Amino acid sequence: MTTSFTPLTVAIGDLVPHPANVRSNSPETYDPENIAHLKASIAVLGLLQPLLVQKLDGKYAVLAGGRRHAALKDLVAEKVEKGFTAKTKVDCRFVPEDCDVTTALSLAENITQAPMNAIDEFEAFARMMEVDGQTPETIAKTFGTTVAAVKGRLRYGLIHPDIRAAARGKVITLDTMKAFAEHPSQEAQREVFEALTKDGGYLQAYTVRQALKSRGVQVSDDIGAFVRADYEERGGAVAADLLEEHSVLEDAALVETILLEKLGAAAEEARMRLGFAWADAMVRYDYATMADYGRVYPGPIEPDEAAQKRIEDITAELEKLQLEMEDEGLEEDAYNALYERVDALEEEARDLQEAYSAEDLARSGVIASWSGGQVTLHVGLVRPEDTVKEEGARGSSAGPTGEEAPDAGEITYPASLAEDLKTERAMALGTAMALHPEATLDLTLFKLVSDVLASGMSVTQAIKIDARKEYRSHAKMDEIDETSLEQVAAAHEALDLSWLDDTRAPADQFAAFRALKAGEKAKLVAYATASTTQSCFARDRSRDSLMHAFEIEIMPDIRAHWTPNAALFNRFKKAWLLKILGDDLGLAQEAVTLASSSKKEIVAFCDKLFAEPFATLTDAQRAAVAAWCPPMMQTAGVACDEAEPAAETPEPDSEVAQAA
Repeated sequence: MTTSFTPLTVAIGDLVPHPANVRSNSPETYDPENIAHLKASIAVLGLLQPLLVQKLDGKYAVLAGGRRHAALKDLVAEKVEKGFTAKTKVDCRFVPEDCDVTTALSLAENITQAPMNAIDEFEAFARMMEVDGQTPETIAKTFGTTVAAVKGRLRYGLIHPDIRAAARGKVITLDTMKAFAEHPSQEAQREVFEALTKDGGYLQAYTVRQALKSRGVQVSDDIGAFVRADYEERGGAVAADLLEEHSVLEDAALVETILLEKLGAAAEEARMRLGFAWADAMVRYDYATMADYGRVYPGPIEPDEAAQKRIEDITAELEKLQLEMEDEGLEEDAYNALYERVDALEEEARDLQEAYSAEDLARSGVIASWSGGQVTLHVGLVRPEDTVKEEGARGSSAGPTGEEAPDAGEITYPASLAEDLKTERAMALGTAMALHPEATLDLTLFKLVSDVLASGMSVTQAIKIDARKEYRSHAKMDEIDETSLEQVAAAHEALDLSWLDDTRAPADQFAAFRALKAGEKAKLVAYATASTTQSCFARDRSRDSLMHAFEIEIMPDIRAHWTPNAALFNRFKKAWLLKILGDDLGLAQEAVTLASSSKKEIVAFCDKLFAEPFATLTDAQRAAVAAWCPPMMQTAGVACDEAEPAAETPEPDSEVAQAA
């Protein structure tokens, strides 16, 4: 039987709590912070749902709607919102005194008013902005929440419907669904979603974010902001987000092309101004590669009369500025402006008293790279081949080590392939670091402390403790072996991120972080440090003894985190593949047999061989397949060639050599 209750209006001042309300024994329900959003909604929209009341001792007792009643009382007490006084009447429904379902009614209302489903809330916020013309500020006011929280939810409401449906159906987690908001294009989201779920694998937030990174650069990223004007001028596609800062420059290749052009222009300008012989550009300055470069420095010169006069003027101005900076009442902005002026004058004075020699200028150059959100110039660099010539090496055919250039049959690694292999090794190393949290925590703390407290150079340049993820570019990111991605994704899923909430103040997040157990903190630090590992090859003990020893400890075998696949073999020459099969893996007969096959067939054979070593392999061949990698990728000191050879190297006139 359906019970109907008589509608009536009651003054707010005549309302009192009802003892039968099921929340009457939970006073925390009515704390100000718990009803703030409700109060804000009533102030803007009014009371949308009537209260259930019953006559009790001459007053109207609120049987259901206690939180709305508390919000109304607060509005009256604060006297801020017009139209809310003790005499203001609100809609109610009257429950007769002889009704025997009082507690049941109260309980039913409180149970049925469960919190809104998270995805429903995301979609509702998006509709309010798209359809109703609301702004994040007005939505925040309506619901009594922060603008930052609204902005975060708006992004999730515009994720592709298929992905939201997967989250509703518990096919993917809510966190995984949120990861798709990294890219505002629903088409890009759908393509990534389909690609990652085609084999029925478990989808993780980390792998989603990694896949979306190759789909463009956010306009709020420092590189995105730097190239955006040129990018749009060339007609580059922009995936627009409801919130401008989340829009994405979709053509990542065009972004990198423009960035390199701008870096190249900066390097060329410096070359012409300083008189260097050459100029070059790279997105990220690779310290491992640049370790083979030399460097020249300017020496003292005798300034001419005009230069000497300028030096004297600079000295006088510096003395004046120093006095101004000693004023304790100086505003911070004014002090910073004086400091920048002093810095510029001192640099000008140095330039007037120092210069590169003509010989040094003729063999050195400048490289521009992107660092810390700006163009950074590295001047006075000497290429390895120029350094070798200077030291009396064997002429122009000699390499950085002074050895003759390899013959055409020798395996070499083109620069583009070498750069991508460095990226893959960095990913594998990062995975190893994330899987060894205690050791990586020690390394992080050691570098942080020693860089600050010790004198001299940094203990290692291999990791950056500056709270910034390392940018990793790769020509074929969609085709690389996914072992390290899957492992680091699993490490990410194991992190305790309960403290991480963008809707809370940093101080509150910090307090929650501090409450974590030491082991959980170690995992977080290890994962963060692992994200800073730069693209790299095996360390040189003489150049970086710290990371050389550390890598041997945590990653004695890169093959635990990386497997060669078709994407790599496709970039090798046919002769190299046959040489690897015959010389490195001991598969001489197979190499001879495959010599008459197409490169495509050889690549397929190698891909299948490394994916699952054949049952017909000998123990020595199986061990060789399990250990093989390009030699510069294996951890220094445990290189592949230190293991037992899989088979004797064929003589030059052997059948394998002839086939290769």
